[in-house]
Amino acid sequence: MKKLLLVFGLIFSHVVFAQTAKEIIDKNIELSGGLTNWKLLNSVLLQGKVILGIKDEYPIKIYQQRPNLTKTLITVGGKETAIEGYDGTKGYAMNYAANKLQEYPEYVPESFDNDFIDWENKGFEARYLGKEKVGEIYCHKVELTKNVNKNMYYFDAKTYMLIKEVKKDETLVYSDFKKVGNLTMPFRIESSSAKKDGDYVMLLNRIDINKVFPANIFKF
Repeated sequence: MKKLLLVFGLIFSHVVFAQTAKEIIDKNIELSGGLTNWKLLNSVLLQGKVILGIKDEYPIKIYQQRPNLTKTLITVGGKETAIEGYDGTKGYAMNYAANKLQEYPEYVPESFDNDFIDWENKGFEARYLGKEKVGEIYCHKVELTKNVNKNMYYFDAKTYMLIKEVKKDETLVYSDFKKVGNLTMPFRIESSSAKKDGDYVMLLNRIDINKVFPANIFKF
């Protein structure tokens, strides 16, 4: 009987955790603008500055458009230069050793939406892993898994905003949330990795949504 109760207890706890993970994700989507508004989001233009290392600071613009088009430009010495992007067919990135932009056949574009937007239809499994502090903030910790793809998400336990995302090769921390139209977005993004060679802090001063970009904006 004890073994049977233990089995039922494990099954029940798994169901509760699965439901809780879904509830947390749903709450984030609801409080940050709602699923309909996120799905109506077709393009984003981020503008601000990026800080590399201790004091290297550059103006930055990032164009993004469904389903996975992207282009990042920074201004160095008064000249705007593309450093990375995907045009729908090919991916590009700056080769700093050769000081030129080049095509990367292995470039894998990221989806326009976060994985947890419509996660069930994308084939992900969600697990609630309890609470954990990120800095001074208590967060709900949720794991999304699909095949070998496993990401960890930390949602503020009070506001349900996503404040930390742990991917395979990168950790992103989000803060300074503001309303942009009907959506709530972070205006400060901090990226770090084990290698530390690509760490940055991005401070945004403007986000435009659903702008119609020129037809050639994603060409390189």
